[in-house]
Amino acid sequence: MMRVDLQRCDGCGTCVQVCPLAAVRLREKKAVVGGGCSLCGACARVCPQEAISPPEEIPQGAVLCDACPIGCRIQDGYLGACQRYRNEGGRRVRLTPLRTFDAVRDTVGPDPQEPLKRPLITGIGAGTTYPDCKPAPYIVHGKRDGVDVVTVVTEAPLSYSGVLVKIDTDVPIGEEGAHVLYRKRKVGMVITEQYGSKMLSIGGVNILTGENGLWAARVVTEIANRRPVRLRIAGGSRLEIQVGRAPIIDGERSRSMRVGCGSATLGLFAPLLKEGADEVIVLDSHLTGLLSEHAAGRFLGVRPSGIRLVFRQSTPGRYFGDHGPGWGGTSIIDPLDVIAGVDLKVARPGMRVLITETTGERAAMFRLGEDGRFHRVPLPDRSREALEAISSSCEPSLVSALYMGGAGGSARAGVARYPVKLTRAVHEGRAVLTVGGAPTFILPGGGINFLVDVSRVLEGAFSWTPTPATICPVEYTMELDDYERMGGHLEAMRPFRAEQPHPVFPQGREDGQ
Repeated sequence: MMRVDLQRCDGCGTCVQVCPLAAVRLREKKAVVGGGCSLCGACARVCPQEAISPPEEIPQGAVLCDACPIGCRIQDGYLGACQRYRNEGGRRVRLTPLRTFDAVRDTVGPDPQEPLKRPLITGIGAGTTYPDCKPAPYIVHGKRDGVDVVTVVTEAPLSYSGVLVKIDTDVPIGEEGAHVLYRKRKVGMVITEQYGSKMLSIGGVNILTGENGLWAARVVTEIANRRPVRLRIAGGSRLEIQVGRAPIIDGERSRSMRVGCGSATLGLFAPLLKEGADEVIVLDSHLTGLLSEHAAGRFLGVRPSGIRLVFRQSTPGRYFGDHGPGWGGTSIIDPLDVIAGVDLKVARPGMRVLITETTGERAAMFRLGEDGRFHRVPLPDRSREALEAISSSCEPSLVSALYMGGAGGSARAGVARYPVKLTRAVHEGRAVLTVGGAPTFILPGGGINFLVDVSRVLEGAFSWTPTPATICPVEYTMELDDYERMGGHLEAMRPFRAEQPHPVFPQGREDGQ
C-alpha cells in the first residue's frame, strides 16, 4: 500500500476525497492507507504536502492490471481503481458481464429499424483497448436483417469527455459562467439557459487534465451513472441533482418547469386570461409579458391599461426581466413592484390586473381603486381556471444529462488499421457509433465527437480512472465489406451466436484468456 510520511502529513484530507476505492482514512489527523489500496497513485498526485509515496516493494500476490495507463496492483480480494476488475486468487477478473443489445433493449428504448443502429453486443463489460495498437477486446460478426455486419466494442478511457446537465427549473441557481464546485473544487461551469432550464457543463479535457481532474472525473461518472451528486454554484445555490429526478435547490425540491417564457404564456393562454382580468402580467426572468400591449392581446381586442413596467421593453408587450429569488425567477418579491406607474388618463377605476408566473404557481389579483392605487382582491373563478390551464400544461422539474465524448483519438487503432477511414465512415453513416447500445448524436466537423442521453444507457455502465479519464462503453457497427475496406482486424473477429445466454464470454471471465 502507499506509504505516508507522518511528519509531512497535516491531515488535510485531500487524499481521502480522491481515493476511488475509499482506502484512505484520517486517524488522529493523519492519513492512513488501508488494505484495499491498488497503488493507483491518486492520493500522491494531489497531496499538497507531498507526504505520500509508493511502497518500496509491490505487495505479494498483487496482480498487475494493464487495462489503462495507471497500472494498478490489485491485491487479492480487492478491486482496481476503476472498480471493474478484482483479484480473485491471483487472477484478474472482470466484474461486469458483457452485454448484448438484447440485454439492454429495455433501457435503450424503441428499436431503430436500420440494422447498423443495433450493435450485436455492447461495450459494457468488454474491457479496454489499451494499449491501442492491439485489436479491440471484442470484434464480432453476424447477421442483422440479412445484412453481414460487424460490431467492434471497447470500454474507452476518454480524457476528452464531460456531461452537459439540464436542470428544468425557474429557480435561479447562479450567474452564467459561474464555477460549479464539488467539495470546493471547480469541476465545471454554469452555461446558457434554455427554455425553462439551467445548463451546467461538467468536466471536459481542460478540467480533467487540470488540478481538479480527479474530482471532475468522479462527478462526471456519478452523474452519467444516474447517481445523486451534491454541487454548489460559486456565488449561487446549493444543488442536489440526480438524472431522472427533480432537482433540490437550496434544500427545496423544484416541482415544475415553465410552460414558456412570459410572452409565450400570454400567447398560449390569452383567451382564457382575458376572461378573468382586464390586464395580465406574466413575470419571467427573461421575457415578462403585458397582455394589453402583447400581439395576442391586441388580436383579442384587450383595451390599453396605462400600466408601465419596471423592466426594459423588448417589443410591445414583451419586457426583458432580471434574475432573482422572486416571482418567475425575477427580483420581484411583491408582485406590485413590477408596475413602475399607471397613466390614470388611460386606466380606469375598477380595472382588474392579474399578476402571475409562467408556471401559474403564484398569482394575485388587484383592483384599481378611485384613489389611483391597486388593492388586492380574491381571484375570480375564471382566473383560477386560466391558472389551472397554465399549471397543468407545465412539465415536472427533471434533471437530465448528455455525456459528451471525443472518440476520434488513438482508440480507433483497436478498430481498424486506417483510423481516418473509420472517422469518415462514422460521419457518412456507414459505421454507427452507439454507447451501451444507445443512439448517439455525432457532432459535425472533424474527429468523432458524440453526445448520448445517459438515461438510455444501462445504470452503472460508466466508470473512471485516475489518469484521470472517464470510461465509456463504445460500439462501432458497420457492414462487413466496409470493415474490410478500412483495414479492420479480421483476424480477431469471432462469430456472434445470439442463442447462447452469454454469446461471447460469461461473467467473471479472466481478462486476456
